[in-house]
This record gives sequence, C-alpha cells and structure tokens, in this order.
Amino acid sequence: MAERLLLRALRAGPATRSLALTARGLRHLPRSLGNMKALEGLSLRNNHLRRLPQEMEALSRLKVLNLGNNDFEEVPEQLKYLVSLQKLHLFGNKITRISPLIFDGLQNLVLLNLNNNQLSHLPPEIHRLEHLECVSLDNNKLKNIPKELCFLQKLCELRLSHNSILALPEEIKYLTKLKILILSRNKIEELPDGLCKLKRLKVLDVAGNNIQIFPTGMEELELEELYCEDNPLLERIPVSAVQEEDILTLKELTARFIFTQLENENIYLHRALKKNSQAQNILSHKHKCAQCGCAFLGMWLECVHFVDVKQRMKTSRNLDLLPIRALLCSYKCFNHRGHGLFGIAVP
Repeated sequence: MAERLLLRALRAGPATRSLALTARGLRHLPRSLGNMKALEGLSLRNNHLRRLPQEMEALSRLKVLNLGNNDFEEVPEQLKYLVSLQKLHLFGNKITRISPLIFDGLQNLVLLNLNNNQLSHLPPEIHRLEHLECVSLDNNKLKNIPKELCFLQKLCELRLSHNSILALPEEIKYLTKLKILILSRNKIEELPDGLCKLKRLKVLDVAGNNIQIFPTGMEELELEELYCEDNPLLERIPVSAVQEEDILTLKELTARFIFTQLENENIYLHRALKKNSQAQNILSHKHKCAQCGCAFLGMWLECVHFVDVKQRMKTSRNLDLLPIRALLCSYKCFNHRGHGLFGIAVP
C-alpha cells in the first residue's frame, strides 16, 4: 500500500514537496522513498515503524519530519544526514536513548518534540544543536537535565513536565532568551538562583513539585503566568523561636571585613585579591543581607517574605502570597522592626 502511494507521488512529478503516510499501518518504509529528493515535509505518524531505510539520508531538503506515535526505541541515526531539517516530531514512541552521534548533524533544527517516551538521560552533546528554539520532553523518565542544555542560546521554550527531575542546574541562567519554562509534576525541591536571571521569562509552571520557597531574586522576574499549585509552600503562620547568640567563624569574620574594605574601595586589598584566585572563588559566594544590605559569606539566617503577585500576573487559583527567600546577616537585623520578614520554622 505504501509503495503504491509513493509511486503515485512520484508520478505526480519529482518535485513533490509534501507527503503524508499517516495511520497506514506501516511497519517498514520502501527504499524508493529516498528518490523523492525534493521532499520538504513528510508525515509518518501513527504507524508501527521501528527503523528508517538508509535511503532516507538522501532527503537533504526535508524541513519537517513527523515520526510521532510509532515504535522507535531510539532516535534513528539516519536523521543526522537531514541537513535542512527544522522540525522533528518523535512523540509517543518507546525511545530510551539518544545516540550522541545524532547531534553531529541536524544543525538547522529549531523544534525537537520527544514527548511521551522513556528517556532517562539526555546526552550533553545536545548543545551542538545551536539553533534549537523549542525543546519538549514531557512524560519521560528524566531525573536531571545536563548543564550543556543551558548553552542553547536561542532556546525560547523548554517543556519538562511529568518527569522525575530533582533539581535544575545553576547554568540555567544562560538561557537568556527563554520565555516559557514548564516543570510541572516533577520532584524539584528547590529552584536555583540562576532562574532569576532569565529576564525574558514570561511563563513558569512548577505545579506539583516539592517546593517550599522561591529563590531570592524571584521578584525581579517579569512573569505573566506563574503556576505553583500542589507544592508544600511555606505559609504565613507566626511561630515562637529560640534565638541563638551571634557567633561568627573566623572565616566569616574575615570575609565580612574584606567585603567592607572592598566597599570602601581599599585599593591595596583589590590588588592583593587579583593575585589570589582561591580567595576570589571563596568570596564569589557572597550573599547580601535583606535588611542592612551588607555582604556576608555564610547563610547566617534564612527568612521568608510573602509577596502578593496576583495583581501582576496570572497565577494558580489558590495562590495568595508567594513565599520568597530572604537572607539576613544576623539576629540584630532579624529583630529590626518593620522589615516584614519571617523566620523559617524547622519541624
């Protein structure tokens, strides 16, 4: 049947640009498919395909390929020869692995859809697909994403819902063009500070995770939509607490002294630090007190303040106040009146 359809398309002329063989019960493809070198769009979804003929490597003009809802167990390596391919749909297969060799080609790929597969790992070589704008990996078995994914400079949309992701890499801050980030129904407990560097982010969905509090710079994001229902978010419930004495380590005292001197533009200290990379690395992990504004090294006192975001964006229905982390350098700052900060109760 498929052979007859191909012959009919070939008779229509060698310049045939589009071919649909959807839901034809196909288990294999005829080699003559490789003769249709003018093809730009090919739909093979809803069949029973497990592999592609080697002759498909000749389809150098193909821009859109839909292999959704088939029986592929891995991404076919022949795809790396499709140099013009821009959109690749592989949703609804049985894919458990992606060969890194795939990323040697596909340099013009803009959209990659691998929803509803069984992927537990993404090769770090994915960063070679430097023109990717949309990556969708919903309903897989991913526990993490490689930091290399965060080097896709043109990525605008990233969908990772219904996986088993535990954490995001801090390098997510490099996805500077990201507008949509979908992370719902994972196992994320904490979002990285780097997320707050995504100035173009408009939609963030973290519903159904294990998040209690959002990172410090969350207020700086100009979100239009935020979804975070079904998370154990901290609530604004006052509790009594025992305050400990402020006893700083020698390392902390030294770091705070250096930060103060740098603020006062101590030129000799600046010169000394330039020659000491180890000290630079240690001091690069500084925090800023939400009350007094002074820099400090260790997370001395973790607090939370609650922000009403309903007026600014579309949010989850049951979200009244968004808990956002705030760090204080001492109990002196914590006891200052009027800051609106709450200590985090440890059960």
